[in-house]
Formats: sequence, C-alpha cells, structure tokens
Amino acid sequence: MTFNFNALYRLGAWGAAACMITICALVSLQVAFRFMDAGLVLIGLRRTGLSITGVSELASYLLVGATFLGLAYTFVHHAHIRVTLLISRLPSAIRVWFEVFGLLVALTLSLLLGYGLIELVRESLQFNEISSGFLSIPLWIPQTVLAIGVGLLCLALLEALVFALRIAVRDPSSFQEATPTEDSETR
Repeated sequence: MTFNFNALYRLGAWGAAACMITICALVSLQVAFRFMDAGLVLIGLRRTGLSITGVSELASYLLVGATFLGLAYTFVHHAHIRVTLLISRLPSAIRVWFEVFGLLVALTLSLLLGYGLIELVRESLQFNEISSGFLSIPLWIPQTVLAIGVGLLCLALLEALVFALRIAVRDPSSFQEATPTEDSETR
C-alpha cells in the first residue's frame, strides 16, 4: 500500500527522533555534571554545582512528544502490534471487512482523542495554564505536540481505511495484509 502523506509521517518520525536525542543529551549532561562534581570532591576540590533545572520535567514532556509524533510513522510501517491469529485464517474476501472494521474503530477512537486534545489546547491557551514543576512551561506547547501526533495518526488511518474499502468493494479476494517487511516508501 502506498501512503500519499508519507513525507508528513516521516516528518513526525524526525520530530520523535529529535525528542529522543534531546532527552539523551539532557540526561547525559546531567550525569556528566554530577560525575565532574564527584571527581572534584574526590580530589579535594569544591563542587561546581552545575545542573540542569527541571531535567525530569523536560524529559517527560519530550518522551510523550516522541511517543505521539511517532504513531503515524510506526503505523504506516506496520510496526504496531497486531493480533491476527484468528483473522489470518479467514478467506481474504472476509478478512478485508475485518480490516475495514478495525480501521474504523481505530480511526473513531483516534478522532475522539484528537478532538479532546484540541479542546485541551484551547482551554490551556484560554486560561494561560502553566506547568507546576521547576520550569514554567505553557501547557499548550506539549499539548499541541500531542494533538499533532494524533492528527497524523488519524490521517494515516484514514488513508489505510480508504485503501481497504476500495479493495473490499472492488475485489475483496485480492486483499493481502501488509507485512512489516514491506516498505511503504518504495512501493
């Protein structure tokens, strides 16, 4: 199956990767500062006291961003866990309708989640909500990242649903489940 918005899904994956690299850099710096202080104390010198305030808060926001921004990319590349033990034994003409049903349920739930997240962002902007940790981060920033990630997932689910419906209506016996080894970028 070819996804038309692959560039958007890849952009989300790059955003997720940037979040993970930033987490790694922040934690590495924090460890390096502590290691440096321990070394200074060990040789009898005073600690520098360097540290990054709110590392755990930043890392938690970045981890959630990495998770949600990567949703569409992992779906498109068939990296989500699917339980197909029973469905795989059905004829392809019936299996395609199970696929359509599953995609409809996933899209409905994702749309509801996306709507809730957009409302959350709107309320955070309206009431000027700020995080309660060491850092005063406007909450609409991480919430917007969540909404973008879910929006990308909705788009990918919609594309897959349209494709499955097209096969279900035109030629259901030609339906084949996508496998993780198929690369949607080359097809």
